[in-house]
Amino acid sequence: MNDRDAVSAVPLDPASMRKQYRAEGLAESQLAATPVEQFARWFRQAATEAHLFEPNAMVVSTADAEGRPSTRTVLLKQFDEQGFVFYTNYDSRKGRDLAENPYVSLLFPWHPMARQVIVSGVARRTGRDETAAYFRTRPHGSQLGAWASAQSSVIATRADLDASYTELAARYPEGEQVPVPPNWGGFRVAPQSVEFWQGRENRLHDRLRYVAEADGSWRVERLSP
Repeated sequence: MNDRDAVSAVPLDPASMRKQYRAEGLAESQLAATPVEQFARWFRQAATEAHLFEPNAMVVSTADAEGRPSTRTVLLKQFDEQGFVFYTNYDSRKGRDLAENPYVSLLFPWHPMARQVIVSGVARRTGRDETAAYFRTRPHGSQLGAWASAQSSVIATRADLDASYTELAARYPEGEQVPVPPNWGGFRVAPQSVEFWQGRENRLHDRLRYVAEADGSWRVERLSP
């Protein structure tokens, strides 16, 4: 056994992995009037100051009609006061889950900044015009990929997937318009609560949560870490 083998043979202990988070935190007086405005502030910092890799990557958690959960990472493609938008195959597992149970959670794990944003809300499909407008902005290969992949379904081999893509590439060469798949589109998550989590020293983190009120306003509450 060489030194490299000896090192790799030592098991990693997750319980011993610790980082001390920042001293400065998040105060109520620093918050924007709405959670979307606050999200925009943090998102800009994540993208332009911290230069995080894919700051629009978010963990989407859904549950089916029986409450069985599933989780995956997708990319946020738009956000405004109406909600947070992502796109997918409607026949995928998350698409089927949301058809049965529209309640969803989004998590933005900005670990290098010791920050998280957690959105809880209700997902609704975007309109076909909005979906088509976004689809046209996708790279040609991604447009073909939306047709080639029957997302979440079982396939025999990778070769089958590649063959499907090759066939589509011959049918719709670069420069030719690719139609929008009928089972592909967006979901807009209208937030009911949005939590901003800032890591602090000694695990005494700041957790400030916006909660939607019946009149359309937002209540801010502080959660114990």
